[in-house]
Amino acid sequence: MKPMNYTLRKRLTQICFQLLLLFGSLFILAPLAIMVLGSFKDVKEAAELSLSLPSVWHFENYQVVFEKGEIGQAMINSTIITVSSVVVTLISSSLASFYLARCNNAFSRRIMSVFMMGLIAPISLIPTITLLQKLHINNTYFGVIMVFCSLNMAFSVLLFTGFIKTIPRQLDEAAVMDGCGPIRTFFLVIFPLLLPVIVTGIIVVFMNVWNNFMIPLYFLSDSSKWPMPLTVYNFFGKYQSSWNLVFADLVMTALPILLVYLLGQKYIIDGMTTGAVKG
Repeated sequence: MKPMNYTLRKRLTQICFQLLLLFGSLFILAPLAIMVLGSFKDVKEAAELSLSLPSVWHFENYQVVFEKGEIGQAMINSTIITVSSVVVTLISSSLASFYLARCNNAFSRRIMSVFMMGLIAPISLIPTITLLQKLHINNTYFGVIMVFCSLNMAFSVLLFTGFIKTIPRQLDEAAVMDGCGPIRTFFLVIFPLLLPVIVTGIIVVFMNVWNNFMIPLYFLSDSSKWPMPLTVYNFFGKYQSSWNLVFADLVMTALPILLVYLLGQKYIIDGMTTGAVKG
């Protein structure tokens, strides 16, 4: 009788927990559904902010947003800034992590402490703007990319360092015996093994950069270089009474992030299980 009661209680607990998660997911899915459905409605129906289907599907809303919201140039700007930031951040942080994971000395520990401080230290806008101005890279793609790299470096180093520590050192020794130096050892032996954690880093850094509103606002005064989030802000100021167009603009801004996450979700799970097996 006791095992049956325990099994029943365990099953009821699981059902309650699942219902709680389902109820909590509604707070996330309902606004998304309102946004997506509202992007196909007319002005009056979209203003109701309801979950009802459109009486008439207005696909032309996306054409209007693309023409009047300067989405094309904003998409190019976001792609340049985001892809460059992701590539530079992951390559530099993986190289730094290789050294930090393999060298256990006072210098490496101090460097790791500096990176960990980056996880909690907020960005100082005025000194950073002044520095970029003195370097003559303010209001440029390069300056914004460097700022994004510095903001995401600490998390990426922590991510890569933990994973590289699970890779046996015997692989490094075998590469050295074959005549490889540190750089060749990293790119030929270690880097290919980092695929799961690299995809995880790509998704995290991609989302942080693509969604960021504050950094481009402060460091890009030229509106022709604005990424997607700033065009949403600009578009909302002009069409704040047309919620259907605002929703369409938001959907186009969020769609790349959703695609990147869905494509990389499998690799995130693989990375977690691979790390668990190696550890």
